[in-house]
Amino acid sequence: MKKILWWLIGGTKGGVNRARIIHNLHQRPYNAHQLAEKLDLDYKTVRHHIKVLEENNVLTSSGEKYGTMYFLTSQMEDNYEIFQKIWHEMGEN
Repeated sequence: MKKILWWLIGGTKGGVNRARIIHNLHQRPYNAHQLAEKLDLDYKTVRHHIKVLEENNVLTSSGEKYGTMYFLTSQMEDNYEIFQKIWHEMGEN
């Protein structure tokens, strides 16, 4: 998980936004629209990052269509401390 998180956050252009999504979903679940508003990002941008995070087993979802809620996976929850260390090393936290 550490390698995946480094790649998702530190190794790609959208890493900062993905980290912000992870951080907010650690607090509580959100749907894509709520995340877009909370993070002041375009809805399509949020959807793109959610897709990348889901493909890498960082996020999971429940519900359908517009009301789909996103959560951190159990694996991500178990490794949240690693995420925090990476985020801190990047100087973003």
